[in-house]
Amino acid sequence: MTDASEWKGGVGRKWANEWRRTDRSFSGLTERLLGRASGNGLSHVLDIGCGAGELSLAIARGHPQSQVIGIDISEDLLSVARVRGAHLGNVTFEHGDAAVWCKDSFRPDRLISRHGVMFFPDPVAAFTHLHAISADNAGLFFSCFRSPTENPWASGIASLQPGGKQPPPPGGPGPFAFADKDHVHAILNAAGWREIEFEPFDYAYIAGYGDDPVEDALEYLSTIGPAARVMAELGETEKAAFIDRLRGYLHDHRSGKVVAFPGAAWIVSAMH
Repeated sequence: MTDASEWKGGVGRKWANEWRRTDRSFSGLTERLLGRASGNGLSHVLDIGCGAGELSLAIARGHPQSQVIGIDISEDLLSVARVRGAHLGNVTFEHGDAAVWCKDSFRPDRLISRHGVMFFPDPVAAFTHLHAISADNAGLFFSCFRSPTENPWASGIASLQPGGKQPPPPGGPGPFAFADKDHVHAILNAAGWREIEFEPFDYAYIAGYGDDPVEDALEYLSTIGPAARVMAELGETEKAAFIDRLRGYLHDHRSGKVVAFPGAAWIVSAMH
């Protein structure tokens, strides 16, 4: 599964090329997370693992008086974010590791992240650092996946590969590292965060759209995510068979112009 080092290389480049479909796939989750993270009086906002900038840009547009900084370890994703935000004077994007990043005179009163906090090698140290650089009474809001079994775009696709191998259980850095809310609560509590809450949120993970949403989804999932990882490890014959099974699986989840899967996330909030 993807770790921080891969985001700096080929994985980051592929996600940068697919930012439009990625934003589409998380659109329902993004709207809910923004609703939780927005509010009156925002002054300094830090977007952790900002990717191609969707959250940063939405906050900057909705709170023009605020200063927003998006930080990510992928230069490729940041290049996309900077182009998208070139017309906004209150948002900047910086390359760096949120576990150690800081900026003089910038003490965020709101820290946000859409699935960008599950890749820290030492999450307690990372969230301790984020707590240390934050303003008093700062709020932390982020989303992360619940279990693979609740996210069939991952578990179902994984079952199509030879041997039906499933995603690894929650633990070390990766997409499902924060699936266990007790584990996450312990991390945040040890890092000094308080008033920790978890909202389970279910949404439609939109994989494909258009006149041929199955092929749109196949192209997307063949580029990033668990299916792409499986395909990269298979020989040509096994790969062709896997693609046929995947196409059938996507067809089973088609409704009109959309291919969508149930998506299951936590929206986690905490206070300084």
